[in-house]
Amino acid sequence: MLNLSNTKLGEKVNFEQFSAFSLIVKRSHHKLLSKILLGTFVFLLILLFFPWTQTISSRGYVTTLKPDQRPQTLQSPIPGQIQKWYVQEGDYVEKGDTILHIAEVKNEYFDPLLVERTGDQLTSKTNSLESYGLKIEALQRQLAAIQRERELKLEQTRNKRKQAELKINSDSISLEAAKVNLSIADRQYTRIAELYEEGLKSRLDLETKQSKFQESQAKVIDLENKLLSSKNELLNAIMEVNRIEANYIDKINKIEGEISTANSSRFDAAAQVSKLENSLSNYQIRKNLYYIRAPQNGYINRALKQGLGETFKEGEKLVTIMPSNIDIAVETYVKPIDLPLIHIGDHVRVQFDGWPAIVFSGWPNASYGTYGAKVVAIENFISENGKYRILLSPDLKERDKHEWPEALRVGSGARTLALLDDVPIWYELWRNLNGFPPNYYTSEEKQKDGKKSDSKDAKK
Repeated sequence: MLNLSNTKLGEKVNFEQFSAFSLIVKRSHHKLLSKILLGTFVFLLILLFFPWTQTISSRGYVTTLKPDQRPQTLQSPIPGQIQKWYVQEGDYVEKGDTILHIAEVKNEYFDPLLVERTGDQLTSKTNSLESYGLKIEALQRQLAAIQRERELKLEQTRNKRKQAELKINSDSISLEAAKVNLSIADRQYTRIAELYEEGLKSRLDLETKQSKFQESQAKVIDLENKLLSSKNELLNAIMEVNRIEANYIDKINKIEGEISTANSSRFDAAAQVSKLENSLSNYQIRKNLYYIRAPQNGYINRALKQGLGETFKEGEKLVTIMPSNIDIAVETYVKPIDLPLIHIGDHVRVQFDGWPAIVFSGWPNASYGTYGAKVVAIENFISENGKYRILLSPDLKERDKHEWPEALRVGSGARTLALLDDVPIWYELWRNLNGFPPNYYTSEEKQKDGKKSDSKDAKK
């Protein structure tokens, strides 16, 4: 109505006689609706001040805490051919149990008596090495005997030389004495001859002195010959010393050469013995590698090589095994922006795939079906998916309340909620609307450590 006239319609028309008017104007439900809306607004306003736990949610999967407890593949360090399988998929094996037997594919190892024949070669070479050692010992004894003989010969020849020297001295003295006697006999003969001419001595005396003079001359000549003979003997003794020295040096050098040759042969034999020992050890170890054995207790998951007679290369995967005794853990990944908020020992809630759960992200205490965990390792290098890897283990504090399910299997999925700071709901809504990161959270232990370090710095 535009109310163009001053006449009021309500004064001439009674609207109460119409049923539509009573349904609209005389309704009491609008008061109840107003109260409901007002109550809802007040409730939402109060709810905005409720505490809300900030979380970092991520996806992961179940793994093991220790690397040696994770699924592993068995390889053969040598190439071979499958001869026999001793297990089937799903079997439980203990450490040392034989899984399969392989045969050799390289022609240099085809000989079934390769180890025994290599051992025989090693024995022969060892005996040869011992023979060379005995030969060297005999040559060394022979060398010592020749050296002793040389010393004796040289000592004998030196004695002869010394005797020749002493004989020369004796002959020289005898020659000088004979020369003195010759001089005396010459003077006596001269005086007797003068006296004979004067008639004072007889002819017999003259002839006697002459004979004595001639005997003295003959003796001097004889002694000169002896002296020369003694000098020749000295020269011969010196030459004998040199000859003996040279002769024994030649013998000693020859024996030393034989010793060196024997040593060289012994060293060569020792090298061959060492090489054969290495080959024998390698052959024995290689023979043991024909049987692929379980490295630990576990279950056979899958045979990657099937059938008999199938060949494979060294290092090629043959079968996978899952250890039986494991410590369950969860491996998850967080974004780089959330990494500074995660610390070793922080509490995390985990929801496993296949286990029913009702999760309230902001109220983890009101969640049902989640399990307690703590951070035990944080990767220092980013993974290929652009996130950082976090390793979680069961929280011992929470174990008495909710133990992790025993039926968990490695590889199953998991969803994790890392608990951060407690803030009002209005702040969390405001943070999400503005795209701000969660509050930086530090545990009480780290805060105490920080206070301790600050006090130490203040003291310094």
